[in-house]
Amino acid sequence: MRIGLFLTVATALAFQAPSSLAAHAYAQFGDIKYPAGFTSFDYVNPDAPKGGEIRLASSGTATQFDKFNPYTLKGTAPPGMELMFESLLAGNAEEPTTAYGLLAEDVTVAPDRLSVTFRLRPQACFSDGSPVRAADVVYSFQTLKSERAAPQFQTMYTQVKGAVALDARTVRFDFASPDRELPLIVGGMPVFSHAWGGGKPFDEITSDLPIASGPYRPANAKLGRDISYVRDPHYWGTQLPVRRGQYNFDRISYHLYLDETARFEGFKAGEFDFIREFISRNWARQYIGKPFDTGALKKQVFPNGNPGDFQAYAFNLRKPKFQDLRVRRAIGLALDFEWLNRQMFYGLYTHVDSYFPNSEFRARGRPDAQELALLEPLRKFLRPEVFATMPVVPSTAPPSSLRANLRQAQQLLAQAGWTYRDGALRNAKGEAFTIEVLNSQPSLERPMIAFQRALGKLGIELHIRTVDQSLYEQRMQDFDFEMTTVGLRGNAAPGRELFDNFGSWAVSTPGSFNIWGLRDRAVDALLQKVVSATTRPELALAMRALDRVLTNGYYSVPQWYSNRFLVAYRPARFVLPSVIPPYYQPDSWAISTWWAAPSNR
Repeated sequence: MRIGLFLTVATALAFQAPSSLAAHAYAQFGDIKYPAGFTSFDYVNPDAPKGGEIRLASSGTATQFDKFNPYTLKGTAPPGMELMFESLLAGNAEEPTTAYGLLAEDVTVAPDRLSVTFRLRPQACFSDGSPVRAADVVYSFQTLKSERAAPQFQTMYTQVKGAVALDARTVRFDFASPDRELPLIVGGMPVFSHAWGGGKPFDEITSDLPIASGPYRPANAKLGRDISYVRDPHYWGTQLPVRRGQYNFDRISYHLYLDETARFEGFKAGEFDFIREFISRNWARQYIGKPFDTGALKKQVFPNGNPGDFQAYAFNLRKPKFQDLRVRRAIGLALDFEWLNRQMFYGLYTHVDSYFPNSEFRARGRPDAQELALLEPLRKFLRPEVFATMPVVPSTAPPSSLRANLRQAQQLLAQAGWTYRDGALRNAKGEAFTIEVLNSQPSLERPMIAFQRALGKLGIELHIRTVDQSLYEQRMQDFDFEMTTVGLRGNAAPGRELFDNFGSWAVSTPGSFNIWGLRDRAVDALLQKVVSATTRPELALAMRALDRVLTNGYYSVPQWYSNRFLVAYRPARFVLPSVIPPYYQPDSWAISTWWAAPSNR
């Protein structure tokens, strides 16, 4: 491996290099924790024994998977496919904007930041034994950016002009403009063999097992319900610093269940070992009894240092009835979070108060001088309220009340031309105001009913339409809904994926994650500020300005999130590492860093 400082570090140290140098890692803002030659991450046990099995579960109405290709739009791939694919760089659970060499032994960023070059490790190989070559990296990029892959990849790589193989083990990506995040984006791209599918068009590759370089492969090639992955005995990367002490199980299995009730019963019956609970009522009322009393099963609350997840009812702005901001704001006033948290959620949840809750990206109060410097050039595209104090989420805590909130909602609706007459809220044409909420999770119906009752007091008829997962996904791909629940996982390193969530480009792209149909020039401009940030403070500043604009648009009815992880598992089967990292998800943390107890090996 060629060792040296790369551009961001050189800048931070005021070192003027005549040309870029290769390095073992890349950091968007130059903050690398682990030096060249490190042996493992601090939160893993590098001497963890290999062996045993961990069994997990997934639930939903889509209990059958019909493809082994997770990167196309149509069809359902099984959980755990990420265990098969690797990328040029590997992130970790401590540094959200830093990645270390995985398939690549070094990375070189050009002085003008218009390209990045990766040198592949000579020992890197695919599951069929063939070496990972630069041509495979180029093929993966071109395939994922094509129309045959899911559309979010086109958004993700829109600023990547191309990839070229300089020789068998060297690949260069060229960028349309300087962007500190782009080396991380292309460094995190899944790489697969050009031989996968035997020449079939990419969106026709379904039953062919991926030819990839990860530590696991499916136990069999059968499409259906459950799936197991077994360790590749010839996995090439076991002793790499980014892999030591990780992926310690010989087998990782997923059991698929029709619904949450069936999943929990399967857990109690011993069909799998680890479960993360998302429903507070279940946590309080079901995780009790003899197995928990004897210690055969353990329920544990793990710390969650991640930025909070955003969960809300999303308006489809493509529908004329939701074009008026006053209407959207009025509907939001009908959600009584305090009652829901007290009566249904056992006080376990926190009200979502930002698109980026529980993070440095949450806007507060009035914009300071730095935020104003970003917002002022966009003033003609913004409402005056953006420059005032941030709105607070509606509350029914005394002295407020649901009654008072509904009175305010009534006034807003009247200003927008909706008045109550003939038993319903109607517009000037006499059309009644109705809303269909598209839903795929039966567990979400109970809080929706409370929302439904409150809207009924305004004369708005809310219909809850619960459908199976496959129909839900099809309707969402076609944007065939009025409102739905949207969830965005908190991200300590936000970047170009935000374009797919909020960018105008994605409004009309079937399958995009711009659920709202949001088309806003100010939002687009602030997204550019986010991805062009050169320091962490600049990133946080742009994100706060973005949050301010989004929140003042009332595009969503904020719901709730948990700042803790609720997990139950079979303690006799596992040993946990002594260090819990700051940024993690429980499932992937268990899979990657736990190991089997002696009785499980």
